[in-house]
Amino acid sequence: MDWEALTDLQQQLMHLDAVVLVSPAPMFGVKLIETVQRTFAWFGKPLIVDAENWMAHPGSASTLINMFRHPRTPQHFIILSGDVHYSFVYEIQLRGNQRGPDLWQITSSGIKNEFPKRLLDVFDRLNRWLYSPKSPLNWFTRRRSMKVIPHKPETADHGERLLNAAGIGLVQLNPDGSPKAVIQMRADGKDVRFVLSEAEARWE
Repeated sequence: MDWEALTDLQQQLMHLDAVVLVSPAPMFGVKLIETVQRTFAWFGKPLIVDAENWMAHPGSASTLINMFRHPRTPQHFIILSGDVHYSFVYEIQLRGNQRGPDLWQITSSGIKNEFPKRLLDVFDRLNRWLYSPKSPLNWFTRRRSMKVIPHKPETADHGERLLNAAGIGLVQLNPDGSPKAVIQMRADGKDVRFVLSEAEARWE
């Protein structure tokens, strides 16, 4: 979406209490993977790494962040996405004195596709180490004005935040539009629930 389309979207969302937005590619993805994708896009080879995330495109990224910072943005904002071969749940908080909207990026893997397990494990842990809340690398990302809180799958090992399992995502909502439960219904029949407690998410 270009600037004009995003501005039109912002007008449609104003004065709503809660919104569920479906975006094929995640608006907020794994920072390390986004950095790799942005590097290939800079060299003119975006298709090699499937650089479709929003933050890989500076114009859309800046407009999107400004939209979320607008005072009339819905208080509860859930983004449902796929188009990647792993699942994750991010809670995004805007930095600043005034409380912004509650943003949730909920991403489900495809029904068949999975990421190479060893490679995803490496990306998952490196992302946690390189882009921890106090890491200076965060200042080089488009999301430096936001705090991203990953919510772990209940089956996660120490340091894991991503779920590598083909399946379908199931999201249950509270009456106010906030997420009540996020479950990855795995293709092998072993469903996995994401821990939505903020205390659990911040631990480690």
